[in-house]
Amino acid sequence: MPKISLKRQDKQLSQPKRQLELLANGVFKNGALPTFKSKLEATNQFPLKPSALEILQINVGYMCNQVCAHCHVDAGPDRKEIMTKDTLQQCLEVLKSSGAHTLDLTGGAPEMNPHFKWFIEEASKIGVQDFIVRSNLTILMAHKKYDDLPSFFKKYNIHIVSSMPHWTQGKTDQQRGKGVFNRSIEALKKLNRVGYGLSHSKLKLDLVYNPSGAFLPGDQKSMELDFKKALYEDFGIQFNNLFAITNLPISRFLDYLIASENYEDYMYSLVDAYNPKAVENVMCKNTLSIGWDGYLYDCDFNQMLGLKVKNRITHIRDFNAHKLRERNIQISQHCYGCTAGAGSSCQGTVV
Repeated sequence: MPKISLKRQDKQLSQPKRQLELLANGVFKNGALPTFKSKLEATNQFPLKPSALEILQINVGYMCNQVCAHCHVDAGPDRKEIMTKDTLQQCLEVLKSSGAHTLDLTGGAPEMNPHFKWFIEEASKIGVQDFIVRSNLTILMAHKKYDDLPSFFKKYNIHIVSSMPHWTQGKTDQQRGKGVFNRSIEALKKLNRVGYGLSHSKLKLDLVYNPSGAFLPGDQKSMELDFKKALYEDFGIQFNNLFAITNLPISRFLDYLIASENYEDYMYSLVDAYNPKAVENVMCKNTLSIGWDGYLYDCDFNQMLGLKVKNRITHIRDFNAHKLRERNIQISQHCYGCTAGAGSSCQGTVV
């Protein structure tokens, strides 16, 4: 493949193929980055293999009522990719047979899939008890048809995980759009009113912090204390945990890194912070990601780069747990984002 100059502004940058080419072949003034594969080989961790499947993470569609600057899905109101009822039914069949104990729904705004409630109801009927919904919060305030979502979440004891870049309006709106902070605060109050995030309640409400610039997140526990103090003192809001997630150099965040001329420094910071202990608990080992069209991926990030599972079984309709367990996990340079420092996953740090 030809070397790619970071100064080149390509309108097709957000396309998966262009992103992968850039990650693999970007020209850096300080020389080429070591490959992620070489890092794994140095500690006898290559090839990366899956463990028992615990979490089925399903992206039910890229449509969203927001357009966030850091979004690795490139989600927004104009996205038309939505998982059909037939594909959701195939996911239910896999849930029956796979042994996965957790159903993790993401998007876009997963609540915007027209079959969202039906799917959760049907999954509950077949015995699924551990639900995660990755909500952007503002969807709860977007339209009257979503007004009953907090009560619906409560009925099925759904674990809510929501993005909240900061406890101040300026930093949150900068990353997620004007007015998002105030709507998020109102949504959090609605969730608190039905019992979410309260100390005496079993209803879990966790928040997600993503850095607003070209830097790695700070200490997760310290930030959690700061978030809890500020949100309670200013708004009376309570929540359970804060997850600090590293922004991976793909999609809109990759566009930002290149436009701001921070791409090289950011990639070197990820490499310098590489932690082999984080590799032991990366989410791709116990999680399988399913795209809106039913194709299978090792993680949600690989999904956005078009890196399907390295296996003959690539679609949910052909699911075979035993054969998928034998695969090698697909890796590329973006994987440094999940193994930097204390590591990063959809459940926060891993070390």
